[in-house]
Amino acid sequence: MSDGSAKQAVTLIGLGPMGRAMGKVLLAAGHPVTVWGRTRSRADGLVREGAVFAGSAAEAVAASEAVLLSLTDYQAMYDVLKGVPSLEGKAVVNLSSGTPAEAREGAAWVAERGGRFLSGGVMSPAPGIGSAEMTTFYSGDEEVADRFRGVLEVLTSVDYRGADPGLSQAYYQVQLGLFWTTMTGFLHALALSEAEGIPVETITPYLIGANDMAAFFEGTARQVREGDFAGDEDRMAMGAASIEHVVHASRDAGVDTDLPDAVSALFRRGLGAGLQDDSFAALITLMRPARG
Repeated sequence: MSDGSAKQAVTLIGLGPMGRAMGKVLLAAGHPVTVWGRTRSRADGLVREGAVFAGSAAEAVAASEAVLLSLTDYQAMYDVLKGVPSLEGKAVVNLSSGTPAEAREGAAWVAERGGRFLSGGVMSPAPGIGSAEMTTFYSGDEEVADRFRGVLEVLTSVDYRGADPGLSQAYYQVQLGLFWTTMTGFLHALALSEAEGIPVETITPYLIGANDMAAFFEGTARQVREGDFAGDEDRMAMGAASIEHVVHASRDAGVDTDLPDAVSALFRRGLGAGLQDDSFAALITLMRPARG
């Protein structure tokens, strides 16, 4: 269950755009906030709104039981906290981006110093902080998640994924990988459209309407889950020819072909592996870790 205090004190370390957004909403919700960052001027706005700027990272950690980190990466956590004498009695909530392995290593490092650890993957840009429509994946120490749920829910909605501290980053990186590859494909589509004289505002509604990704995701996920890659509705050979046409169209229009070339290369690997009569989803067999 959550701690009975509605206004728990919080330490926030890291004052980039995301950290400042977190500090602002925590202060607005009435939480006592201590902040620290290497660049003192970044704290000025938060201090004017009631935050206390600590003289050092060690002073910041000492000020509150809950220590939220909004840093560039996990190495920054080590750089900042290595000079703190002890993390005994502290709940370190690392909201920085990293790999699942880094989160697990970070949890062990914090535990060695007497602290408890919760990893978070924030699925929101800085302007979305404070909105319940945004989500943060959490994993690690469940008691920390419960005790400080009232604090965490000020930032975004909370989705606790389990005791493995790497899970939050796994969920986070999986979604970011899909987001950036999808958005990169969208940009390439716009570049090809422009090169062929089609205005962005004209093609965009077609790109939205013709790509019901929810249906594609659900169908592909079902094939992967069931291990059934029968090419009844789509065949690898057809997909390989289709993406190769995109490569040629892009080249003819003078548009960069690195992205469709990479996709085409993956299809060619599928053909080379004898998957030409299987569905597109069979490409996952080339992406999975090699089995020893």
